[in-house]
Amino acid sequence: MKLGLMLGYWSAQPPADGNVGIARSAEALGFDSIWTAESWGNDVFTPLAWIGAHTSKIRLGTGIAQLSARTPTACAMAALALDHLSGGRLILGLGVSGPQVVEGWYGQPFAKPLARTREYVDIIRQVMRRAGPVTSAGPHYPLPYTGAGATGVGKPLRPITHPLRADLPIYLGAEGPKNVTQTAQIADGWLPVYYSPFRQEVYTDQIQDARPGFEIAPMVLLNLDDDLARALIPVKAMLAFYVGGMGSQEHNFHKNLMCRMGFEAEANKIQEFFLAGRQKEAVALVPDQFADEISLCGPAARIRDRLQAWRESPVTTLLISGVNLGEKDLQTIAELAL
Repeated sequence: MKLGLMLGYWSAQPPADGNVGIARSAEALGFDSIWTAESWGNDVFTPLAWIGAHTSKIRLGTGIAQLSARTPTACAMAALALDHLSGGRLILGLGVSGPQVVEGWYGQPFAKPLARTREYVDIIRQVMRRAGPVTSAGPHYPLPYTGAGATGVGKPLRPITHPLRADLPIYLGAEGPKNVTQTAQIADGWLPVYYSPFRQEVYTDQIQDARPGFEIAPMVLLNLDDDLARALIPVKAMLAFYVGGMGSQEHNFHKNLMCRMGFEAEANKIQEFFLAGRQKEAVALVPDQFADEISLCGPAARIRDRLQAWRESPVTTLLISGVNLGEKDLQTIAELAL
């Protein structure tokens, strides 16, 4: 089992050194990969390029590049360039995000996320293979475009720059059962936003036909603290935000996943309180058991024991995240896990 470092997206201000210091520490400690994200602030590629320029061997993952942020060929161009500049270290993580972000920030329709994902991945793979001009019958990303307002002079093109790797690894962020099943069929890896090694049956049927070498890399919040209840507070806060506020009452994939994992009554109550502006109460409603299962919290000795469940699961990489993670935290988890 490998370790990755999930840096996520920036908050109100960028990190003082662009996360170069912690990236170098992770690389020196044997971490396999480092990941950045985007929401409605910084983009995902620029910080990763900055980190890549200051490291030499750690793999660089987009976790995740949102489909609606750029067309498939624009995404492929960014991936092609960064893979060249980093010497073949890029992992392209993609995801549809949710309707709030897609329609509210990008001004794009959210409909048909599975079909859009299939087209998007197919076009990127065409670019990377460079076997011929890139075409797509659509309907979401038609190439060449022949719809309303078209000039009629568009023609299929192949990338001018030859990609470094035709088989650039593509991982997908997916939560719903159909989305996870499709991910196992068309992608090289899967990025669960949260995963419980104690409830593997939730995903067994969806990943059973995955291709050989399929990677599973969930985000796992690390919090070293002798007081377990205190250590779980950041995990519960994250879950309350995702389950309660990342989506509407009718469209929240994170809440639906918590329901499928056996906490339906709690998930409904968390969302009710969060949407009513009672966020602190929503955090308190997150079950300790659920928060504990998807994270690594508590004293180092306890985390060492809990790692065994992850080793016995299909998970291949733990994407370690946390609030104010420091070099000492990275060193401890590296010693325990690697």
